[in-house]
Amino acid sequence: MTQFLPDFAQADVAASPNFGDRKDVSRPDMIILHYTGMPTAAAAFDWLRRPESEVSSHYFVWEDGRVSQLVAEDKRAWHAGKSFWKGEADINSHSVGVEIANAGHPGGLPAFPAAQIEAVIALCRDIAARHDIAPERVLGHSDVAPVRKVDPGEKFPWEALAEAGVGHHVEPAVISGGRFFQRGDAGPPVEALQAMLALYGYHAPVSGEFCDRTAGVVEAFQRHFRPERIDGVADASTIDTLHRLLRALPDG
Repeated sequence: MTQFLPDFAQADVAASPNFGDRKDVSRPDMIILHYTGMPTAAAAFDWLRRPESEVSSHYFVWEDGRVSQLVAEDKRAWHAGKSFWKGEADINSHSVGVEIANAGHPGGLPAFPAAQIEAVIALCRDIAARHDIAPERVLGHSDVAPVRKVDPGEKFPWEALAEAGVGHHVEPAVISGGRFFQRGDAGPPVEALQAMLALYGYHAPVSGEFCDRTAGVVEAFQRHFRPERIDGVADASTIDTLHRLLRALPDG
């Protein structure tokens, strides 16, 4: 395994062999957050450092707030898999991957300890400052790989990160009645919804047909930005939250 000095001063180095060179990218412009989704942190940490796993991340954040660096930031860690954001399909080359020790959905979605979230915030602020990463490009694995991935999950405290200057966030619109779109619907309003999701960055079809893929993207959006209800139905709350997020972008 190649040894290196930590990019984040508070990290301990525990090198993984699972990395390569970034492709046509000189520096990362995204941060992707994951949960480990395994019963124990130790098992996940071991797996990310085994050659046969063919997976890794740049950082691993333990429940008690310790941070380990597995791959140097100038290298391409293997964490995102098949993924997409704003026209870019090689998310691994564009991003710094952060694995957060948490059993996730398989383990009943346990809460993230306060010390762990404080460490995630400090790490992300440091990475974003050094690489000039925009808040709207701090994302979850489920954002860049909807349908296929659901981490870091609906219990991840995105609002707390945003209050500390990490990530893009607006207060979710209150869930109420009103018009909604769901599987099987079609027409210009569905096409407009798909176009807004694609404009924000999601890999959404712009077909005018509310297909299974569209429902999966809506679920991913809800999981991050409107976690109170995750059902893949584009209700008024979901659409209003999406509108306000788009308006809150620097070029909104």
